[in-house]
Amino acid sequence: MYDRALQGVVKNALEPEWEAHFEPNSYGFRPGRSCHDAIKQIKNCIQSKAKFVLDADIAQCFDRINHRELLTRLGLQGKVRRQIAAWLKSGVIDQGVFTAISEGTPQGGVISPLLANIALHGLEQVILKEFPELRERNRETWFHKKGTTFLSPNVIRYADDFVILHGDKTVVQRCREIVSEWLNGMGLELKPEKTRLSHTFKPELSEDGKAGFDFLGHHVQQYPSGKYQSARSTFGKILGFNTLITPTKKASKVHQEKIKEIIIKHRSSTQVALIDELNPVIRGWSNYYANSDIKTVGESSRQDYLTYLKLRRWAKRRCKNNISAGHEKYWHTENGSNWVFSAKKDKKSFKLNLHREVTCSSNQYVKVKGDKSPYDGDLVYWSTRMGQS
Repeated sequence: MYDRALQGVVKNALEPEWEAHFEPNSYGFRPGRSCHDAIKQIKNCIQSKAKFVLDADIAQCFDRINHRELLTRLGLQGKVRRQIAAWLKSGVIDQGVFTAISEGTPQGGVISPLLANIALHGLEQVILKEFPELRERNRETWFHKKGTTFLSPNVIRYADDFVILHGDKTVVQRCREIVSEWLNGMGLELKPEKTRLSHTFKPELSEDGKAGFDFLGHHVQQYPSGKYQSARSTFGKILGFNTLITPTKKASKVHQEKIKEIIIKHRSSTQVALIDELNPVIRGWSNYYANSDIKTVGESSRQDYLTYLKLRRWAKRRCKNNISAGHEKYWHTENGSNWVFSAKKDKKSFKLNLHREVTCSSNQYVKVKGDKSPYDGDLVYWSTRMGQS
């Protein structure tokens, strides 16, 4: 407890300074930022133009960070530097067995997320240095033709997971090489099985023949659409596609497995106990994807239907395979809504939450400004933005 408190003190001392230096599109483990900001930034980058994307993950990032390089980057001297070095080398005890460590940050440490962000700071800068924004009159290069405008690649990072977006495939391929070289200096490397180059719209342009990519439990992809349903550019041009953000197949499957696990656990429990444990799980999953398009694609209704099938099986078992009796006993009409899974206890009504009850839209969320930090003194901005938290 003493070490955790001491790590909190050092983190509170270092974080404001580093928040002033961190890159605008770094969102993981930073105050006032969330994964929703990262997803919104991705949509802002591709909603008016289909792009190639390098979806990359760093192999064992928190376990392989080079201690010497990290301490050099911190730029500290004296007692604080020695204390951080001691934390980095403190080792791990698992089931009573001590294991010494010579690289990586301590898992679960209060200061570890900040140290990981410091280690990965500069990834966006090195890409922008290689591919600066060029206008019509700028010099001609292998990636920029004179007389045209070249926009720098978009780099969005959340902890050790990041994506690089650009309309030119060769630029994205070169970015992969640059990132690999840059990570080597910190003792890190890309994870081959989780690094892929794909296209947001056309599957034939992706390395594996699949359009879109997964990021932070969301699947981002552009789908062809008709003339009247298509998205439009800022100049009113019909794009021919719509950008949709949905839960990944894995996220949807894991959620249903969690619901199934809870229902099986409460085979002999009361309906109130079952509802009491299901509601936080359904509410948490729905709120996480509240800034996506789960209603547009019908995923929220699908989740409700799959949950209903599991509950029907639960009710049928309790009513000796008489499903009609189960429906009559456990589903009721409340506030004009039929088929409400509800129960009463001590004159209080307990109702199961539905996935589709949460308001969902990938357009309404307002992303945090790139250069803003809760330590910057802008109390008006942060009190307005975080007043609901």
